[in-house]
Amino acid sequence: MSSGNEIIVGGHKVAHHFDSAEQEFEASKLGIWLFLCTEILMFGGLFVGYVIFHNIYPEMFAEGAKHLDWRLGSLNTVVLLLSSFTMVLSIYYAQTNQQKKTSNMLLITFLCGLVFMVIKAFEYYHKFHLGLYPGSYFSYEHAEHANLAMYFSFYFLMTGLHGTHVLVGMFLIAWLWIRSRRKEFNKDYYTPLEVVGLFWHLVDIIWIYLFPLLYLVG
Repeated sequence: MSSGNEIIVGGHKVAHHFDSAEQEFEASKLGIWLFLCTEILMFGGLFVGYVIFHNIYPEMFAEGAKHLDWRLGSLNTVVLLLSSFTMVLSIYYAQTNQQKKTSNMLLITFLCGLVFMVIKAFEYYHKFHLGLYPGSYFSYEHAEHANLAMYFSFYFLMTGLHGTHVLVGMFLIAWLWIRSRRKEFNKDYYTPLEVVGLFWHLVDIIWIYLFPLLYLVG
């Protein structure tokens, strides 16, 4: 549907610099994929650094991994996998005009992110209580290896950066939930859901790599 020079699809006004809703959708998908490539490069550099120093100091990394609770890491993995599933369902329900279910799935996805951050906060609190800080702030008195602080520098940098992305994703999902409550998404317009969903899936995939590297490989 169009009004004058405006193109309106599913109640959404297509930006003026696009010729059609399809072009807007494809441009949005291309933009988020380019952004995700930069995210992969950023985390990829950290993964490479981790692997290099793990090969140099394998015993030290093994000691560091002993201070992590693989059960909490596993629980967080399950939580994020569930959140990816509910994010996919939110898009499916939007595509089938089931707006209430779209809102419910977005809410569950947000709550999964919240559970993940609460578990991570408990993990951080335990490390800080023991003095397992990164870099020069390290004060743990029972370290067997002099470079143990390096392991926790990697740990806090990688999980902290990932946690920041989880928080950003939660903010975006909350924004989608508000819009879904206003019934802005339907079978003709669900681009924001698709774009945020891709970002959220990347966050989940990064954790799937972080979990074995930090909690299990050592």
